[in-house]
Amino acid sequence: MTEIVREFAAGLGFDLDDFQIAGCEAVAAGRGVLVAAPTGAGKTVVGEFAVHAALASGRKAFYTTPIKALSNQKYADLVRRHGADRVGLLTGDASVNGEAPVVVMTTEVLRNMLYAGSATLAGLGYVVMDEVHYLADRSRGAVWEEVIVHLPPEVLVVSLSATVSNAEEFGQWLGEVRGAVQVVVDEHRPVPLWQHMLVGRTLYDLFVVDDPAKPGEVNPQLLARVRALEGTAYRDGPAYRDGSGRRRGGHGGRAEGGGARRASRAEVVARLDHDGLLPAICFVFSRVGCDAAVGQLLGSGLRLVDDEQARRNREYVEQRVAGLADEDLGVLGYWDLVDGLSRGFAAHHAGMLPTFREIVEELFTAGRVKVVFATETLALGINMPARTVVLDRLVKFNGQTHAEVTPAEYTQLTGRAGRRGIDVEGHAVVLWSRGVQPEAVGGLASTRTYPLRSSFRPTSNMAVNLVARLGRERAREVLQSSFAQFQADRAVVGLSRAVRRGEHELVDLSGQMRCHLGEFAECAALREQLRELEKGATKARTARARADAAAALQALRVGEVIRVPAGRHGGYAVVVAAARGGPERSSGPSVVTEDRRLRRLTALDMPTPVEVLTTVRVPKAFNPRNAKARRDLATTLRIAVSERVPQAARPGRAARHTEPVDDERVARLRRELRAHPCHACPDREAHARVAERWWRKRRDVDALARQVQGRTGSVARSFDRICALLAELGYLDPPGQSVTAAGAVLRGLYTERDLLAAECLRRGVWSGLDPPGLAAVVSALVHEPRRDEGDTVPAMPSATVREVLERMTDVAAELAERERAHEVVPSTPPDAGIARMVHRWAGGARLHAVLRDSDIAAGDFVRRCKQVADLLGQIADVSAGTPVAATARRAADGVLRGVVAADRLD
Repeated sequence: MTEIVREFAAGLGFDLDDFQIAGCEAVAAGRGVLVAAPTGAGKTVVGEFAVHAALASGRKAFYTTPIKALSNQKYADLVRRHGADRVGLLTGDASVNGEAPVVVMTTEVLRNMLYAGSATLAGLGYVVMDEVHYLADRSRGAVWEEVIVHLPPEVLVVSLSATVSNAEEFGQWLGEVRGAVQVVVDEHRPVPLWQHMLVGRTLYDLFVVDDPAKPGEVNPQLLARVRALEGTAYRDGPAYRDGSGRRRGGHGGRAEGGGARRASRAEVVARLDHDGLLPAICFVFSRVGCDAAVGQLLGSGLRLVDDEQARRNREYVEQRVAGLADEDLGVLGYWDLVDGLSRGFAAHHAGMLPTFREIVEELFTAGRVKVVFATETLALGINMPARTVVLDRLVKFNGQTHAEVTPAEYTQLTGRAGRRGIDVEGHAVVLWSRGVQPEAVGGLASTRTYPLRSSFRPTSNMAVNLVARLGRERAREVLQSSFAQFQADRAVVGLSRAVRRGEHELVDLSGQMRCHLGEFAECAALREQLRELEKGATKARTARARADAAAALQALRVGEVIRVPAGRHGGYAVVVAAARGGPERSSGPSVVTEDRRLRRLTALDMPTPVEVLTTVRVPKAFNPRNAKARRDLATTLRIAVSERVPQAARPGRAARHTEPVDDERVARLRRELRAHPCHACPDREAHARVAERWWRKRRDVDALARQVQGRTGSVARSFDRICALLAELGYLDPPGQSVTAAGAVLRGLYTERDLLAAECLRRGVWSGLDPPGLAAVVSALVHEPRRDEGDTVPAMPSATVREVLERMTDVAAELAERERAHEVVPSTPPDAGIARMVHRWAGGARLHAVLRDSDIAAGDFVRRCKQVADLLGQIADVSAGTPVAATARRAADGVLRGVVAADRLD
């Protein structure tokens, strides 16, 4: 080891692994490094060495993380090691010692610094990018690529990644954009991980153990047990208590009584406790499920800590929440939290108050909590290892649909099992239920292919910042160096090869359809023209039916009762808000269903024109976010349906619209087909079958060729389209070569709806609002409703706010039209789902009053408020010296109070 690495290692208290030494030596030699290693392997040691090297050389080091919780955690670690005077923290809502030689920050903060040309960048020598595989994240991944591409060339980048199968490819790209980069890959887990399935209350090894000749073979005892259960009804009995194969705690297949039914959560935890497998993280892929699990354990009377530990936990929680108002604690779920923590278990999910999540993290890390029921967000970087990880299900909601857990997700989740320096081994347990096959679990556990895919795409904010800093042409070149374009270009090589192979196959097929009577290719072309003509007519009929259905939805009015066909919204419903925005960009009418759910209908829900069955009265002051109001309306709906709608009533059928086919053209094509010499060939149909294969191959090859064309320079073309749009709107000068005054405003707005925010400022949409009103309308720019929230605009706090939100919606619709014309991804309309709540909060209301009768979880509300305050601060900065700026400052102060500010570092 070099002297500086030896000096660093001497202060750690443990020996470095080979991959850690390799990473540190690369940094010491002045090379960038990509370290890809499993969760818990200790790759952050290489990042900490970069900090050590920076301090030793008198340069600065930035340590970036993807989430604020991880930033706080790493800040505390580095303060313990280097002292509070040498370490700073910069996140969206905390600024501590920001000019220190070592600063921990979220990646977005560094991106914003680079675009702003911040003086804090002076003297920067090292940047650690922890969890760099986040660049695959659909919504935030572009930030990592922006930072990597735009950092000054003299800055050394240390990238720390989870295990990915294309680390060499990623490292090659890093080398192209950053200079010399060493790739260090380590797939060895420092703590061995044993895989299990819990069937009933019997814990089985997933794989055959202690047999090197059978690596990856699923335990035959487990297979036999599951196959027997899958083929019979659930039952209890000795035949279902196979208890052989004991190893290190007896996990080969040891039963503890009970039957083959799925164990309750209390039974699962009791079994883990009995086998010495606590502490454990139980991943439950829903917030409701996590809270329900805590409730089940509370109801069971289970206790995992002794009385003294229970007292200490309770005192710690009371100390941490001392600044929160007593009347707010009930609505925040405080009493279940403190009761569970005093018994040694808790939930952990994004719907909780951030302070509560931090309490759970701290107590679990300290060993004072034995079980945490968590959603998968816990697996994203926070340092909370456990002895055991339990997967409640192998299906999760991915933001769009329910999908099976991928091998990469399975590895990320189970990677938490096994604490280095504490546990001899870690354990992953999958709970069996009908349909969960051991072979499928074995496939998840043994797959080692986790490719890293870029999610990078240019945005309006990115475009104006790049043009301002680099100029149009240089910006275009820089974007061409993105990982997204790097991967696209590599894919083009394979696609081009496939195109050439396809062209050869087309030549072969042409030879197979030769006809002695003439050119059969001409005959085949006539057949293809006929097929395309008939296909076009079918498409036109389908489009007409959809248009009719959309028009019928557009025409629905408040109070009208309809029946939605079978599906996720199926059943009777009453309209509570009409569609807005016109048929082409309608937000869809909102309805309350029989089961009291608030839903927004789309053409996918109503494939045929809807029929109004009856009407009911909807109160003028009806608030669809109020659970009681929805319950009362659903009762009125059910009564009206039972009294006025015949049993046989069904949704209206679409009138059949037959689009006229061009009869003259069809007749002409058929005459030409019959007159062709090959039409009389006795082998005509055999030739036709070959011709069909030729045309299918032709379409496939043409599609591949379009992909080649589309991927070549695709990122730069997207940038060009955005620049053309921005020039048309006045954010860039007409040739798009420089930034205008309006563009300078857009440069400072970092939000998903950046262009909409800039347009609202430029058009004076927000002028005249008071601070709570401005906070309310700005919330519509950051809010993204969860699927379990309502889909319609709630009651507004004032007519002024309603009017401003309607103007914002109109501006968004206008922008979307222009974006579509330029082939740019259209802006999403503002969502006013929390506008009334934010208005009340910014106006000084207590949290319990704000959240009353709301579907919004406390943690979601607090997180959104932080985003609102951050965007208000940006608005104040870019509009300095105007009345809107002063209002935005006061609005941000009104939002950043109480629980919203409670977990900010002092």
